[in-house]
Amino acid sequence: MSRYDRYVLSQYLLFFGFFSLILVAVFWINRAVVLFDRLIGDGQSALVFLEFTALTLPNLIRMVLPMAAFASALWVTNRLNSESELTVIQATGSSPWQMARPALVFGLITAAMMSILTHVLLPASITQLAVREAEVKRNITARLLTEGQFLHPAPGVTFYIRDIDPDGTLNDVFLSDRRDPNQTVIYTGRRAFLVRNEAQANLIMVDGMAQRLDTQNRSLSTTVFADFSYDISKLVKTNYDSIRNIRAIGTLELITDLDAISASDGYSKGQLVEELHLRFSRATICLAVTLIGFATLMLGGYSRFGVWRQALFAFVLLILLEVMRGVVSQPVLNNPGLWPLLYLPTLVGISLATLFLKIASRPLKLLLRRPQSRVIGGST
Repeated sequence: MSRYDRYVLSQYLLFFGFFSLILVAVFWINRAVVLFDRLIGDGQSALVFLEFTALTLPNLIRMVLPMAAFASALWVTNRLNSESELTVIQATGSSPWQMARPALVFGLITAAMMSILTHVLLPASITQLAVREAEVKRNITARLLTEGQFLHPAPGVTFYIRDIDPDGTLNDVFLSDRRDPNQTVIYTGRRAFLVRNEAQANLIMVDGMAQRLDTQNRSLSTTVFADFSYDISKLVKTNYDSIRNIRAIGTLELITDLDAISASDGYSKGQLVEELHLRFSRATICLAVTLIGFATLMLGGYSRFGVWRQALFAFVLLILLEVMRGVVSQPVLNNPGLWPLLYLPTLVGISLATLFLKIASRPLKLLLRRPQSRVIGGST
């Protein structure tokens, strides 16, 4: 690579990192607010929240990486054009094809990044996230041992603890069970202890009272007890769906064991084929949008008004490619044999970029100019 190529490539990578950081931060904040409210509300620690957000980062980066690559190509090309650097390079005899080499290398680098994300990091993170979510849901202690708050661990159940001693003693416990529509039971205890036995967890209440309201007979019965054991394992769902997230399935497994996955996890062949080829097409689309960001701005020559029209045109093309990516998925779901359609947006994007570079190397004004008559012997 020439010094110019290395310089432009370094600019692409610099602004790619900047735009990626901004876009990931925006998406992360939107999701972190919901995740924080759900985890902290269930009594989880801040470390668990940080772990969950870290596991969701690969999916966020996958979403924003093509946009960051496109924005970087557009921004750097516009800056080189506004500072007349492209004009100087063209004056030295370099063609748009030669100036597109840094954009091509940058597109290949972003495609490699996307490949690592979709084939390695994303399945691993989703698998680990599913494991941690199951562990958190099974952690009854974390869900119930929150003092001073009315908790709802299951529909129709309300649980309250006034205070928790350092030794684990629960003081002034309130438990309302309204899951049976015919009767409501309220348990109160001066003290309580949480006892766990393998998968079962029991709440031992001491010096309390049970109030049972029969809604059909409109009768209330009360029972005072010295100690009472209540099985709280049923308050938290423990039988989780064993079907894996389709994005957690490894690429090699999708290639070699398609029929076995369809039989065990219940996904149709169309869904599995779509997921497999989407992982490859997401990488190739990064190359396409990068070349479009560069080639579109090459359509306009130097102007003191900038290249805002070409930039707007590039954004329109990016939107059209994204729309096309959504349209071609449904036919593949219905007929797995149509999987080449998933690569159509990439082929269209690269074809348009090639066309734009060809036009930039031979501007339309030159192509449409009428040939002048040759002067022979002083007459036309």
